[in-house]
Amino acid sequence: MPHAENTFINRDIVRVAPELVKQAAQFQAAILADVAGRRGTLHGRVKPIASTMKVAGPAITVEVRPGDNLAIHAALAIAQPGDVIVVDGKGDISCALIGEIMSTQAEASGIAGIIIDGAVRDADALSANGFPVFAAGLNPCGPTKSVAGRVNYPVSVAGAAIQPGDLVIGDIDGVVILPREEIPALLELAQKKLDFETGRIAAIRDGDLRAPWLEKALLTAGMLTDGETL
Repeated sequence: MPHAENTFINRDIVRVAPELVKQAAQFQAAILADVAGRRGTLHGRVKPIASTMKVAGPAITVEVRPGDNLAIHAALAIAQPGDVIVVDGKGDISCALIGEIMSTQAEASGIAGIIIDGAVRDADALSANGFPVFAAGLNPCGPTKSVAGRVNYPVSVAGAAIQPGDLVIGDIDGVVILPREEIPALLELAQKKLDFETGRIAAIRDGDLRAPWLEKALLTAGMLTDGETL
């Protein structure tokens, strides 16, 4: 089937620029989630297989039927080095969608990581290897490879809307997706927030324990009355 007629696999996407990926990778997912308006985070069920795993890169989006990984194999075949495979597995953990073989293939292909709202297996090997894999759970049952899915189309993964080429950032706290066109502005905000938080932590350690905004927030919420202080 000619590429132009293929409604299952989209090979032509615009990716977030590599230099922006490198800059974004310096920030915690939490910092980026905050400056993005506390939007774009995947449900907390999607976690790294090992706590030290971190990932950053443009999204290759995949939609599969629960328990079938055929479309993931297609994504691995067309992904470019630095890409992150992001799979809408519907939150199903009745069968693993990848294991050691596919993660080894992904790493050897230069892919930056795999994120699945679904189950994986071979957890010991995945943890020991260190290649970033995030998943909603574990299951020893293997997948089928017979149901058509889609690659590089808009998806909703664990509550987050994702466009192909969007920026994916994951660490021990979880995963956040940042819209590709908003990355430069968000990185500026992230640096400002990081500078502020670094200063606040230093101030706490120097004895300035109370958050400077607390009493105003309590007054606004009705927990304090005018003139009342803690």
